[in-house]
Amino acid sequence: MNQLAIPTVAVISPTPGKPGNGLILPAEIRPWKEAAIYARANGYLKSWVADIGGHVQAGQLLAEIETPDLDQQLAQAQAQLVLAQANLHLAETTDARWKDLLKTGSVSAQDAADKAAARETAAASVDADRANMRRLQELAAFQRVVAPFAGTITARALDVGDLIVAGSGGRELFHLAQADQLRVYVRVPESAALGIAAGQTATLTSPASPGRSFPARIITTSEAISTVSRTLLTELEVDNAQHQILPYSYGEITLKENNTKPFLALPSNALLFRAQGLQVGVVGADGVVELRSVQVGRDFGQTIEILGGVTPADRVIANPADSLQSGAKVRLQAVPQTLVAK
Repeated sequence: MNQLAIPTVAVISPTPGKPGNGLILPAEIRPWKEAAIYARANGYLKSWVADIGGHVQAGQLLAEIETPDLDQQLAQAQAQLVLAQANLHLAETTDARWKDLLKTGSVSAQDAADKAAARETAAASVDADRANMRRLQELAAFQRVVAPFAGTITARALDVGDLIVAGSGGRELFHLAQADQLRVYVRVPESAALGIAAGQTATLTSPASPGRSFPARIITTSEAISTVSRTLLTELEVDNAQHQILPYSYGEITLKENNTKPFLALPSNALLFRAQGLQVGVVGADGVVELRSVQVGRDFGQTIEILGGVTPADRVIANPADSLQSGAKVRLQAVPQTLVAK
């Protein structure tokens, strides 16, 4: 009767799983360089020479701005500098005369000091007016809107006669992107973050190019897990010299597994969900059950990756009863089952 009270269980042994195809993650494809181009001078658009899709070189003219107010300010600054220079010449002449008169005692030392101070003030005024004129000259140079680097114009938001307001408070004039090389951003789940390293290779695919794949390489990571998404922001580079990939398009990155060590796998129905976490029932040589906590990795559906808690030599109960406890006595089936990981 006691023998009949001992339950019979089927056992399996954890076996090395086959390496997967890697992580497949949605990717954000962006240009290697991009810039929103704004005006630095107020005025009206005189002309534009670069349209969307235009390939431009660094320093190439994109548009010209007519700046009547700035032109008047520059003319006034130039006239003010001439006036300041004339006042300086007069102050220098007067100071020299007063110094000569001071030697003969014709003027007081205080009067001579006043003339010397007036000369220094006039010199400082010339420096200030010259600096103001240079500032306005530099602003006037921004009448010509030029490309900061070689790339493609992806947006043009202006036309002849439009009012142009300087600074980021105004409208964006052009958007420039350099797409000979691309930056690709993916967010790697926390569970796989430790397997990501600079130099690791990957593959980029895009619905815009069905049936084609492009080699990618990890260049850096944020080295921190996002508290919002629990992912690791990872940046990759992709060569796009043939312009076969459109920037800002949708893509998928397949990250090859960095760890070549085979993992252990168990069927998902071998796990017990307990308050202590995930456990499995391991049958010892004497037929006594030991409940062990296990660490799991990826879920492959019918099988689960096991990161720790069991070894290939352990005999794990398949489909254990919810009431199974440590110390229970069990009897093994005559033919043990063998797990084949998929």
